[in-house]
Amino acid sequence: MQKILGAFFLAAAVTVGAPASAATDYPTDTVKMVVPFPPGGPTDGMARLIAKYLGEHLDTPVIVENRGGAGGNIGSQYVAGAKPDGYTILFGTSGPLAINVSLYQDITYDPRTSFDPIAHIGHLPNILVINPDIPADNLTELIEYAKENPGTLTYGSSGNGASSHLAGVMFNRIAETDVLHIPYRGTGPALVDLIAGQTDMTFTDVMTAIPHLQEGRLKAIGVTTDERSESLPEVPTLEEEGLEDYDVSVFFGVVGPKGMDPEVVQKLNSTFVDVLNEQEVRDLLAAQGIVEAEDRSPEALKDFIHTEVEKWAEIIESENVVLD
Repeated sequence: MQKILGAFFLAAAVTVGAPASAATDYPTDTVKMVVPFPPGGPTDGMARLIAKYLGEHLDTPVIVENRGGAGGNIGSQYVAGAKPDGYTILFGTSGPLAINVSLYQDITYDPRTSFDPIAHIGHLPNILVINPDIPADNLTELIEYAKENPGTLTYGSSGNGASSHLAGVMFNRIAETDVLHIPYRGTGPALVDLIAGQTDMTFTDVMTAIPHLQEGRLKAIGVTTDERSESLPEVPTLEEEGLEDYDVSVFFGVVGPKGMDPEVVQKLNSTFVDVLNEQEVRDLLAAQGIVEAEDRSPEALKDFIHTEVEKWAEIIESENVVLD
C-alpha cells in the first residue's frame, strides 16, 4: 500500500512540476509577421491592418517586417529557416506560396514542405482590361481580333513571374492566341502605358481597374475568377464567356516555419479567424476587393497550396516559363 501511495504522490509531483506546453502561455513575446514584398504595396497594407487587430486579440505586439526581393522568395526563405516557435510567421501570396517554386531555378524552399499552414485569408480577383481603341467589346471579339492580327497585340504585366504575367500565359494557351508579353516594374507603369496605347491589354485587380473603367480610360472584357466580382457584378467572368477552366487570382495565406507546435498553430488560426470576422476588418478588406476564404483552416490552406502549386507547375513547364 505504501508503495502504491508513494508512486501516486511521485506521479502527482512530476505532473505538477512538469513544464507547461509551449502553447499554454503563447505568446509571451512580440510576434513578427514577415511580408516578402517592399512596404507600401497592397499586400503590405493588408498585413498591417490585420496585424493591428491580431496584436489586440493576442494581447502582444505584432509587428510587420518587410523582406522584399526575388518575387517574394527572400522573405519566404527567411521564415522557412526561422525557429518554429510561432514568433515568426509569413503573410504570403500566390507567388511565394504557389508559383515561384516552379518559376525560379535557384529557389531554396518548397511551399508544400517548408511551412506549417496557419490561415487562409482570401483572394483578390483580377480583370482583363483593354485599351478602348481595340475594336472588341467582349472576349469573343478580342480573341477573333488577336487571331486576325497575329503577333501584333501586347499585354503589360507588373513584372516577369507576376500573376499578371502568368494570367496572360494561361490566356494565350487556352484561347490559342499569341499576345506578346511586355513586363513592367509594377502595376502603375503597366497601366500608364496601357491607357496611353503603348500596350493593348493587361490583367489587374478589380479595385485598381474600377476608376479607369468609370472614366472610360479602359474597357472591361472579363473577370479572371470563376465567380463574378461583387465590385463589378455586371462584368462576366472569362469562363462564362467561353474561356474554359480559366481561374486566376492572387490569394493570401499565413504560414509559419515547419515544425510548429500544433497548439500554437491552432491558437494563431483561431485568432486570425476572430480578427477576420470583425465587421470593421471585413469592411476594410471588402473595400480593397478581397474575397474571403470560405474555409480558413490550416488544412484548407495546405490543400489549396498543393492545388495551386500543381496548377502553375503544369502551366509554367508546358509553356517553358522559367526565371533565373
